[in-house]
Amino acid sequence: MSTEPRAGRPKASSRETIAEAACELFLEQGYEQTSIIDIASRAGVSRSSFFNYFSSKSDVLWSGLDERLAVFEQRLSSDGGTDAAAVVRRETLAVADSFAPDSLALGIVNAVAMGLEAEYERDAALRRARVARAVSSRLVRGGADRLSAEVAGAAWGGAVLAAIEAWAHDGAGRTSLSRFLSLAADAAAPMSSDGPVGEVAQLRVVVQASAFEQTLAFYRDVVGMPQAEAYEAEGGARVAILDAGRATLEIANPAQVEFIDRVETDGDAPSDRIRLALEVADTDAAVARLDEGGAEIEASARVTPWNSRNARLRGPAGLQLTLFQELDPTE
Repeated sequence: MSTEPRAGRPKASSRETIAEAACELFLEQGYEQTSIIDIASRAGVSRSSFFNYFSSKSDVLWSGLDERLAVFEQRLSSDGGTDAAAVVRRETLAVADSFAPDSLALGIVNAVAMGLEAEYERDAALRRARVARAVSSRLVRGGADRLSAEVAGAAWGGAVLAAIEAWAHDGAGRTSLSRFLSLAADAAAPMSSDGPVGEVAQLRVVVQASAFEQTLAFYRDVVGMPQAEAYEAEGGARVAILDAGRATLEIANPAQVEFIDRVETDGDAPSDRIRLALEVADTDAAVARLDEGGAEIEASARVTPWNSRNARLRGPAGLQLTLFQELDPTE
């Protein structure tokens, strides 16, 4: 039996060949001006053969990613683990598995030349939304509130598309999508990471301040804690609740307190029984700001053995404050 191909048989009718033909035409005559018949003709296949592989012209660019997003959605919807944030990260990184350079990467790099900028933005928004919906649904099932879950979902959707775009522009054939997706996941992860679930939903420190306006202005405007709520009652009663970010309760025995005092101070500013520690982006700048705003510096900024830069001050209402900046591990 002869193994020679029959005369007239198309050289190829694979997904890759059709996609290659489509991209050639997009570059030559533009995305809008290229028809499915044009693509089929260039690829040497029938119009019906085109639809065996792609459902539309835009599917030529997006089918590879869409297949992975379908798996991503299915895995998140069926997962029943307790750590939703970890599952989201794991399945996001899995999107990069065996993701070889394809027509999407070519389209991203040549969007202007192909005349598909507007088309790309519309289609990319749809994929961001798919990731966002899948992530937010999983986080809600994991116990997150709806608003936080949707914000996190939007962050993860942006991370996936941003990683793919960075990978394409960096030269998809020369580098791995996994590297870019891992970096993007690092940026998105804080939006979906929750601490251990316990019985207490919020830690609130209540301070009695006779100089109410001065104290409020200092902690709200100088320290930088946005006012979340405020109430008044009869007899001139007033209260303001300020947002201080993530709340934790640090419990230390006397030996640890003595050790911290040796590290943070010169021994002349011992810890109060209750001391507030506030994480800031730049300890030195924060100390200068609080000093100018009326705080008293008890111990200047210094680097600790646990790689943070700490300073100790006394603020209005007699509160003892430690300002700490988490340093980069390489510093």
